[in-house]
Amino acid sequence: MRPVAIVSKPQKEELAALLPNLVLWMKEHGLDPILDPVSGNYAHTTKVVARHLMPAEKPELVIVLGGDGTLLSAARVFAKTGTPILSVNLGSLGFLTEVRLSDLYATLEGWCSDCFTVDQRFMLHSELWRESELFVEHEALNDVVVAKGAIARMGDFRVQLDSQLAAAFRADGVIIATPTGSTAYSLAANGPILVPDVDALIVTPVCPHLLTIRPMVVRGDARLSVRIEGIPDQTFLTVDGQEAIALKVGDELRCWRSTYSVKLLRTGATGFFDVLRAKLKWGER
Repeated sequence: MRPVAIVSKPQKEELAALLPNLVLWMKEHGLDPILDPVSGNYAHTTKVVARHLMPAEKPELVIVLGGDGTLLSAARVFAKTGTPILSVNLGSLGFLTEVRLSDLYATLEGWCSDCFTVDQRFMLHSELWRESELFVEHEALNDVVVAKGAIARMGDFRVQLDSQLAAAFRADGVIIATPTGSTAYSLAANGPILVPDVDALIVTPVCPHLLTIRPMVVRGDARLSVRIEGIPDQTFLTVDGQEAIALKVGDELRCWRSTYSVKLLRTGATGFFDVLRAKLKWGER
């Protein structure tokens, strides 16, 4: 039996009918399903493992049932294992979760028959330094963001590229994004769209208080740092829109391309610009 992990988005009505049938199908096809606690609520006779412990089960595939947020969470859990991820869209936009629910079983059959391709996306490593010591570190697929909370005051940020001053400005925040993350928060802040295999990173100021500050595209092997020189209360570092760490004046965020990558399972001929047209109405008049 080939172990396969299943990670699901909470409170999705489709799971009540989907998961029992999926588990049955998998067992009939020689697959051993391992469910996270959310999935386990719908298939009580199947092995359930806490999400952060699932990599220890050494699954050959991860099935994500949800939206992009669920995929981002699973990607960080399995970042160090290189396990391919099959993402099924149960969300609204689903830019990364390209597989439709109606195509789930056909896609799984393709994987079982070794008829698939892998779309590899590099991740972003980030370290938060506080008082000259490493405070916390993360791997992100989309982005890391420094942004204020509810108070309508801007912060002061100093961005360095390979130890050279790139920009100093006041703004609501700063986004460091991968090419995969170029269609997420960075895009909403007027950042550029990058094709996923471009070797680059994006620095996007959020509502800067300068007309001369614009998003920057830098080399993929660049070392970036964002120093927090002045912020209001309730300013946070967020990772892929999920992890949140309260920031202090003097904190420094250091980012560079991670040694880990995420492998997204693909079986169809859908290309990046097909997804842009379908999800973001790219090029429509």
